[in-house]
Amino acid sequence: QVHLVESGGGLVQPGGSLRLSCAASRTIFSFNTMGWYRQAPGKERELVAEVTSSGLKNYADSVKGRFTISEDNARNTIDLQMNSLKPEDTAVYYCQVQYIQFYYWGQGTQVTVSS
Repeated sequence: QVHLVESGGGLVQPGGSLRLSCAASRTIFSFNTMGWYRQAPGKERELVAEVTSSGLKNYADSVKGRFTISEDNARNTIDLQMNSLKPEDTAVYYCQVQYIQFYYWGQGTQVTVSS
């Protein structure tokens, strides 16, 4: 069993930055993949960024060059640095990890980009 708790969401103006953090109940070294997804109202959940246990990173085209996913081994977190935020980035952001053959999700954190 893995518990994930996201934090760092909020309201930000266009062009601003936010840093999301996902705290895991197990060491992040035990995960095969770690990622951030988002779901906007009326839309399906989509991948934002992911990182594998070997360090390979993958980003959605819409966030390349603006978002960065990283792992903090000391804090046992998976972080998402979001810069140059746009109104279309508004969504609930979810953390997901793969542990053995199972996928676990956090409860989500709201990000709203608006002036």
